[in-house]
Amino acid sequence: MLFFNSTKFTLWARNLGAIALLLSVAACQTNTATDSTTDSPGAPAADSDAALKLGTLFPLTGDLAQYGTTMQDTANLLVNTVNACDGVLGQPVQLVSEDDQTDPAAGASGMTKLAEVDRVAGVVGAAGSAVSSAAVDIAVRNKVVQISPSSTSPTFTDRAANGDFQGYWARTAPPDTFQGDALAQLAREQGINSVAVLAINNDYGNGLVQAFIPAFKELGGTVVNESNPTKYAENATTFDSELSAAFGGDPDAVLIVAYLETGSLILQGAYEQGLLDGDTKVLLTDGMKSAEIAEKAGRTPDGTLIAAGVIGTAPSSEGGPALGDFRTLYQQQFNREPNVYDPNTWDAAAVMVLAAEAAKSTTGEAMQSKLMEVSNAPGQEVSDVCEALRLVREGTDINYQGASGTVEFNEQGDVVGAYDVWTITDEGELELTSVINVGD
Repeated sequence: MLFFNSTKFTLWARNLGAIALLLSVAACQTNTATDSTTDSPGAPAADSDAALKLGTLFPLTGDLAQYGTTMQDTANLLVNTVNACDGVLGQPVQLVSEDDQTDPAAGASGMTKLAEVDRVAGVVGAAGSAVSSAAVDIAVRNKVVQISPSSTSPTFTDRAANGDFQGYWARTAPPDTFQGDALAQLAREQGINSVAVLAINNDYGNGLVQAFIPAFKELGGTVVNESNPTKYAENATTFDSELSAAFGGDPDAVLIVAYLETGSLILQGAYEQGLLDGDTKVLLTDGMKSAEIAEKAGRTPDGTLIAAGVIGTAPSSEGGPALGDFRTLYQQQFNREPNVYDPNTWDAAAVMVLAAEAAKSTTGEAMQSKLMEVSNAPGQEVSDVCEALRLVREGTDINYQGASGTVEFNEQGDVVGAYDVWTITDEGELELTSVINVGD
């Protein structure tokens, strides 16, 4: 269900010409450091009277590139939109991009450059939880706000509760504790009583497995390899032994926690070993929610798609009050549908610019102090980012209503969410079948 507001759409359309012109400017800004100061790390990331400078840390290459490239496009679109309606504190927002390569070491290096060389006040990213884990301490040390659109490991909730992040971490996708609940509910709804786990051995995979097992057991299910879940290395390219271990106990279903590229190879391998010929179902997670899985996983000799019939969960694409306008603008700009975490990316960048405007300062420290004020109740509900900026400039308290959801952060920087149930049809289409609400 999409929420469309014709008045707001008129505002988007009026700004669209200016946005198109600004795209070339954003392209020049991306990957370009404009601040050459050499102040020591740990100081505020920008001068209070300087233009707001934000960074992105996305996987433009590597296993998550199919998500990271569109997330980068979305961040550019948000900045262009904001700059077309007078920017932040009367100056255009600057955007600096780093490719984390879906690699924690590259992510740490990228965050170091953004925080200590480019001197950004906030960073949108990373996508993968392992990369965010490698980057977040660098952000906190430099008083840089980091908001991830898609790092869902429960580890961040625990660390935030321990005070590790000092309010400089948040995310616009709900944690995997919620997705674990959604997967457990889905499995039981499908009549699945026993599940074996096959997961990538990183923060994403481990966190989701740790969330799923107790949730499924609480609903009366059995995880057949609970004491020793089957895991594979991030850089693995063959999975014969792992597949044999996961499917060997003849469970009702195998839960595969993977990203698109490696997950497609796992499905290919399962077919080649004859493991998909029986009654065992395949459950997937948000890391593989893409129509591309149909062709990437391949076909049988008779032309049947190997991935047809898989079923999984992902944060809901029904989104929040701003989704209709965001989707329209995105389609007009890029001539395609938004990707799974593009609305979350829009919202992550939006709350940063709104927080800076509310703080009347472009430092990370000032931005951090206003994040919850502009995104949480009370305040006037507003979903158009330009209208929200106008209200903030007038001194009105706002409650930003986003494209991915209502963006209500708790003290750990988490948001509550709903999950789509998705499948791949016999024709290779990604189809949403229902929604599971969790975390309320």
